[in-house]
Amino acid sequence: MSVSVVVITRNEEAAVGRCLESVAWADEIVVLDSGSSDRTTEIARALGARVQESDDWPGFGPQKNRALALATGDWILSLDADEWVTEPLAREIRAAVANPGAHDAFELPRSSSFCGREMRHSGWWPDYIVRLFRRGRARFSDDLVHERVIVDGSVGRLTEPLRHESFVSLEQVVDKMNRYSTAGAEMRLSRGKRGSVGGAVVHGVWAFLRTYVLRAGFLDGREGFVLAVANAEGTYYRYLKIWLAGRRMR
Repeated sequence: MSVSVVVITRNEEAAVGRCLESVAWADEIVVLDSGSSDRTTEIARALGARVQESDDWPGFGPQKNRALALATGDWILSLDADEWVTEPLAREIRAAVANPGAHDAFELPRSSSFCGREMRHSGWWPDYIVRLFRRGRARFSDDLVHERVIVDGSVGRLTEPLRHESFVSLEQVVDKMNRYSTAGAEMRLSRGKRGSVGGAVVHGVWAFLRTYVLRAGFLDGREGFVLAVANAEGTYYRYLKIWLAGRRMR
């Protein structure tokens, strides 16, 4: 059974090399880039990837479906540029596709770091995500952010973790919080949702409590506190942007 790795990118020169080198064993690597101005595509091609470029950005879900359509393997392994596969996970993936049983997809535990610390709580571990599936039996949702894999069939579970370096610096946290809160607000507005200042505050406070208290983020030390605050801010701004956009629509 052949395996195609698909990755979407934009200005990922700092991370894409590690990602693609970790899947050099795959039968095919497809990179769909959306206007990188750095060396992302050059690095990807040098590592043997088949690189395609798109002129627009339709959102994470639609873009990943575009990349999926370019793959030719029997099985698809979808990765983000800041993720990489360890050798134990690579062996487990190869064994799974060689003898999948009744499963059409597999979810993987993901081990993520935040500003240099591996997070073992805060809702980040174990973070099971479907990333390996038969071509033609799954697709991504059309969500602009926080897209998910929709599987037509049975989903199994692997044990070796996928590694993920989510944020290296606070600047990355703030930038992603702004972009994702805007996209999240757009999605909710398109579904007829409305917001208020009070609702933004309540949702923000709840996001902090859920991360830091209910999901034991306090056990992740200072980084757990920073992550809880970032989640609270992102949630607050998302609902505030909904309220402001709704007010302009009146």
